Amino acid sequence: MTSRATTARPATAPAPRRRGRERLLDVKLLIGLAVVGALLVASLFTGVYDLGAEDGAQMFAITRVPRTIALVLAGAAMAMSGLVMQLLTQNRFVEPSTTGTTEWAGLGLIAVMILAPQSSLLTRMGVAVVFAFIGTMVFFAVLQRVTLRSSLIVPIIGLMLGAVVSSVSTFVALQFDALQILGVWFAGSFTSVLRGQYEVLWVVALVAVAVFVLADRLTVAGLGEDVASSVGVSYRRMVLAGTALVALATGVVTVVVGNLPFLGLVVPNIVSMLRGDDLRSNLPWVCLLGIGVVTLCDLVGRIVIMPFEVPVSLILGVVGAAVFIALLLRQRRRG
Repeated sequence: MTSRATTARPATAPAPRRRGRERLLDVKLLIGLAVVGALLVASLFTGVYDLGAEDGAQMFAITRVPRTIALVLAGAAMAMSGLVMQLLTQNRFVEPSTTGTTEWAGLGLIAVMILAPQSSLLTRMGVAVVFAFIGTMVFFAVLQRVTLRSSLIVPIIGLMLGAVVSSVSTFVALQFDALQILGVWFAGSFTSVLRGQYEVLWVVALVAVAVFVLADRLTVAGLGEDVASSVGVSYRRMVLAGTALVALATGVVTVVVGNLPFLGLVVPNIVSMLRGDDLRSNLPWVCLLGIGVVTLCDLVGRIVIMPFEVPVSLILGVVGAAVFIALLLRQRRRG
């Protein structure tokens, strides 16, 4: 019996690069942990405020520590979300910002702001997660009805859906004089992360644990419905579970931080090119590299025009777009 994934693979993406199950903990990973740790320490001590002042320790605990923790959680969450979505869609150019998931979360935030402007952070987060889940399922539903499944068509469909949803959000925000608030939400900046406002990001740590537990089943589901069914894995259940985890991570990060474009696209592709496609052994590397990339971009944004800051989403957008083009050219050379 020929699986649906096997028949579609020549048109969607190159055959997965598999190099066998590698150890989760090795010397290279320890070196990577040391490098990322150094970046996080630099993040703790980078800023305009003088920590040697009388209230320096208090400001350190209120601003620097929460910001660094948010960098860790947000970077790991978005990189991991991109990895899961690429598995489920069998396409290396898919992540929350190229499937409209982030735009749907933003639409949920606009809806909450209009219907319940005094709602709590948890309420806004819950609505954003629900909208992100609905938007991702809409993307999958549209994708199933597309005959041509080339590697470029899939992200183009997602970008088109995201553009439509974004235009609806912009129109609604314009009608209710909330365009500036919408812009702040999608700025993708850690400037406003303070103690008492970032704690909901710890939810994405639970998402990471869930992805690690379901790693093997998600990997099998990524091979297609027929293959998954032949080994006793419920394909539809795994797609729903993976979509729910991605929506939860994306919704939480969007509410607290904003949009982090291309992070889920760049990081999993780099790890996959170096290590193959085993989700369980790649997950620590994807999270670690996602944290390192976000922290480095945030440091650049804080330093380049100090005492002002460049939003991290701007730097990620420039770097991610360049890597995205490089990946497209690389696949074109490979035919």
